[in-house]
Amino acid sequence: MSWGTVLLVSAVVWLVTLIRSVRWRAFVYSLPLPMTIALVGADLPVDGTQLLGVVGLNLFFVTVTVAYHRFGLPILLADLLGLGVYLALSALLLRVGPLPFAPTLGCVLVLWLVVMRWLRRRVGPPAPEPTRNALPAPLRLLVVLAGSTVTVLLGQQLRGMVVTFPYSGVLVAIESRRDLADFSRHFAANSLALVGFLAGYHWFGDGTRPVALAGAWAGYGVVALLIRLPGWRRSRLATSH
Repeated sequence: MSWGTVLLVSAVVWLVTLIRSVRWRAFVYSLPLPMTIALVGADLPVDGTQLLGVVGLNLFFVTVTVAYHRFGLPILLADLLGLGVYLALSALLLRVGPLPFAPTLGCVLVLWLVVMRWLRRRVGPPAPEPTRNALPAPLRLLVVLAGSTVTVLLGQQLRGMVVTFPYSGVLVAIESRRDLADFSRHFAANSLALVGFLAGYHWFGDGTRPVALAGAWAGYGVVALLIRLPGWRRSRLATSH
């Protein structure tokens, strides 16, 4: 187990708990920091399997949201159910074996467009007030560190799927439970940038690992910018009027 990974996951979760905006909370969670650590530490090839791992991340949050808000399960049980869905998908993908990158990328892009179109048409309930921290800060930090340690230990058993394992997502889902539906919608949009990250790593993977990681972060940055550009344009037009 890498203690650097534990501290990184803890830092992401801790930062998410401090952010009041759901949009920015989802953006910070979507930063591919755990992915970078996993690729640095494991020297794994990136193929279509990891692209479907991003789909698994979204399924994790959708499962937790539905279980918690629709069926009223306690958040811990909903979290475990979401994690079970991700682990089941991972086991299936690992059993199938490596998937071709380009066809899988095309399928994931089409799926993302369909989901985004559906989400734009869906009118959800207004976002509730941000969750207030109930535990004292030192105790909350200890809980985050303990949870991060457990998820890192579990994620390291997943071989190739370790790249997209929801390390911080397990705790972030608990922290964001009151506005989990909005968080899931924003993360679904941001997850395309994670696909860009994996695509950059795959396409630059024939070089050295620093080159591949630089290409991955470039892919993430370009896609993240393209995702946010329409929103920035709308906000500027609204301000000008």
